[in-house]
Amino acid sequence: MNFRDSITKSAVTALTNLLISTIPKKHFTTQENSDKFMLRGNEKFSSAPGKKWTCGFGKESYTPADYNNKTYYIAGYDSNNPVKGVLDDLYARAVYLDDNRGDGGVIFCALDCVGMSRKDINDIRKYALESGSLGKMKSINISSTHTHAGIDTQGLWGEKIYKSGKDNAFMENLKRKAAQAIVSAYKNRKDGSFFMGYTPIDDMQADVRTPETYDKNLTRFRFSPNDNSGDIYIVNFASHAELLGTTSLVSADFPAYLIKEIEEKAPNSNAVFFNGAVGGMISAKEIKKVYRDSIDCEAYMKGFGKQLGTLALSIANETELQPILNIKSKGIMVPGDNTVLILARYLKVLNNDIGRTKKRNKVCIFSEVAYMELGNKDVAVFLIPGELFPELYNGEFLTEKDSANHRKVTYKKVLADMTDCRHKFVIGLCNDELGYILAENDFLLNETLPYINKATDDMDRDHYEETNSTGPETGAIILSEIESLLKSVQ
Repeated sequence: MNFRDSITKSAVTALTNLLISTIPKKHFTTQENSDKFMLRGNEKFSSAPGKKWTCGFGKESYTPADYNNKTYYIAGYDSNNPVKGVLDDLYARAVYLDDNRGDGGVIFCALDCVGMSRKDINDIRKYALESGSLGKMKSINISSTHTHAGIDTQGLWGEKIYKSGKDNAFMENLKRKAAQAIVSAYKNRKDGSFFMGYTPIDDMQADVRTPETYDKNLTRFRFSPNDNSGDIYIVNFASHAELLGTTSLVSADFPAYLIKEIEEKAPNSNAVFFNGAVGGMISAKEIKKVYRDSIDCEAYMKGFGKQLGTLALSIANETELQPILNIKSKGIMVPGDNTVLILARYLKVLNNDIGRTKKRNKVCIFSEVAYMELGNKDVAVFLIPGELFPELYNGEFLTEKDSANHRKVTYKKVLADMTDCRHKFVIGLCNDELGYILAENDFLLNETLPYINKATDDMDRDHYEETNSTGPETGAIILSEIESLLKSVQ
C-alpha cells in the first residue's frame, strides 16, 4: 500500500467514525427489543416422540396490481431498473408443522424476494402472532428464495444510491400477505405422515469463486395427509435464483417453475422452496452465459426449474420420520464493519436492527441463528441469516497457500461437525439477510476504499463478495453462536 492509498484509507476511516458518532439515537435498538418477536423454541431437545405429525400449507400472492402505473424496482442485479412487466407472481408460501408433543408448532415461510431484514421479518411475526388465529407456537421462521427478479425488499436497488428502492405500501402488503399465509397454514393443518428423501444433483450447479464446493443434494420432505387430500412438498436446494439475468420482468425465477412442476405432476399437491448455502457464488451451471446474455435466459430458467421439480418428484429413498421436532433460536450480534452498509442504514436505505457496542464509534447488527432436528436424529437443519459460504458448513476451505490471506482457518468446528444427525443441510437467508458470510482466510478488502471497491488478490482473483458482507468476523460469530446453541439444548 503506497502513501496515497494510506491517506485515502485513513480518510475513509475518519469519515466513518465521524458518521457513526452522529447517528441519532432513534436509529439504534437493543438485543432485547430486536428479539421481541423471536420465539425461542425448545429449551432442551428430547428424543421422545409426539403423538403424530400435523402439517398445513398456506400461500398468498403479493405481486402489485399497479406495476404499470407506479414505479417499482427489480432487485438483484442493476439498480434503477424499474419493473416493466410480470412473468410470474411473487408468493409467500408457509408450512405449519407440529409433532404434537404439546410444546407448540413451527412455521416455515418462504418469500419470493432477494432478501429481508430481520426488522421486516419481525413485523410479519408480529402480525401473525397478534392475529389471534394461531395456536401455541414455538418457532416462526421466514426465509427468502433469493430471486434476482423480485421487487426490491431491501432498499439497495432504487433510483439513487442514497435513496431506498423499497415502496412502503408494497412492503406493508407483503408483510400482511405473509402473515395471512402463515395463519392459513395453521388453519389448513391435517394429521398425516412425514417423509424425508434426497437425491444427488448431477452437473446442474456451478461455483464461480474458489474453493469450488457446494451441497450437491436436493432434499425433499413430503407430508402425506391421512385423508389423501394432497401432499405437501418442501424442497431445499442451493443455487442463486438469478437465471433471468438482468431483466425488467418480475419473477420468482427457477423456484416458481420447480414448484409448478411438482404441483402439476402430483395431484392436489402444494410445494414450497427453501434455498441453501449459496454464498461464494453458488449458481446454475450456465450462469456465466446468463451473465453475458449469450443464452435464452427465460427458457433456461424455466427448464432449470422444471428439471429440479422432476428430480424432486423422482426421489424414492424416503425415510419416514418419527414425530419428533426440536428447534432452538438465538439472538446474535455481529460487528457492523461495512462502512457502506452502516451509511445505508443511516440514510434509511436499509433498516436492519443496529446498536452500539462498548467500543466507542462501533456499530453492531442484531440478528439470529437457529438449529432444528427432525425425527430420531434423522435430519439436522441450520437456519442461517445470510448467504453462507459452503466451506463454513462442510470444512472444505482453501489451503494456506491458495487463500487470499495465505492463512489457515482457525475455526474449531464447522457446522457439519456439530451434529451427529444422519442427513443435514442449510436453509440460507433465513430470518435476516446479512449478505455474504465468508471464510476468514479468504476475506480480502480493497486497501484504498474498503467495502466500496472490490479487492484483487495476488492470484488475480477478485473479491466482490466482501463488499456485500457485514465484515470478516461474521462467519466465526455464527459458527460460535450455533455451537453454543447446540450445547445449551443437550
